[in-house]
Amino acid sequence: MEPRRLTVVRETARLPWTLAIAALAISGWMAWEKFGPQDIGDPIATSLAAFERQNRLTVFSAQLAPVVSASDERIGGLLQSRQVAVIPARVDYTLDLSKVGRDRLNWDAAGKRLDVRLPPVTVGKPNLNEANAQYLREGVFITREAQAKLNRDNTLLAERQAQTAATNPQLLDLARSAARDAVRQNLAIPLEVAGYGPVTVTVRFDGEQVSDR
Repeated sequence: MEPRRLTVVRETARLPWTLAIAALAISGWMAWEKFGPQDIGDPIATSLAAFERQNRLTVFSAQLAPVVSASDERIGGLLQSRQVAVIPARVDYTLDLSKVGRDRLNWDAAGKRLDVRLPPVTVGKPNLNEANAQYLREGVFITREAQAKLNRDNTLLAERQAQTAATNPQLLDLARSAARDAVRQNLAIPLEVAGYGPVTVTVRFDGEQVSDR
């Protein structure tokens, strides 16, 4: 009987991401100090300067553990073998800040509010940690060639399964939430330092309505 194909999902620790967001905000402020305008007449330019050196930002990572199996037959079916594998995988979710231009920013001077529209979060290719994989093998005699084939097949299956799991709605929501937090931090500090005082930064993605989330 084939094993149930499960994917165990573990959220990344909150503390490292808090530090990452803080580091992003500081780097955005430094970018404004170096490249930003010398007056406070253009908050859009100030905000774009905060993105100047970010380019592609990793906003979230998911740790997955695909459970896969593969079989092999040789010598007309006389030698049969099977391998079940649990292969840890990490998938990164990134945001392409180079796509954020003036058309994606809107400044409300009266309400001191900046609305930001982001491009979709990109789901990266799974990074398999085969060094920490766990295997269960069945077979009276498994040749070296059969073992190599079982490993290759399970690696391909694990990569496909991790890629599919990474696109589930819950993980995508977590990645978008992390992206919103990072962008808010990255823009609020430069605007405050530029002289606008406390501002409200709202962040949404293409196709979403403006929200204060």
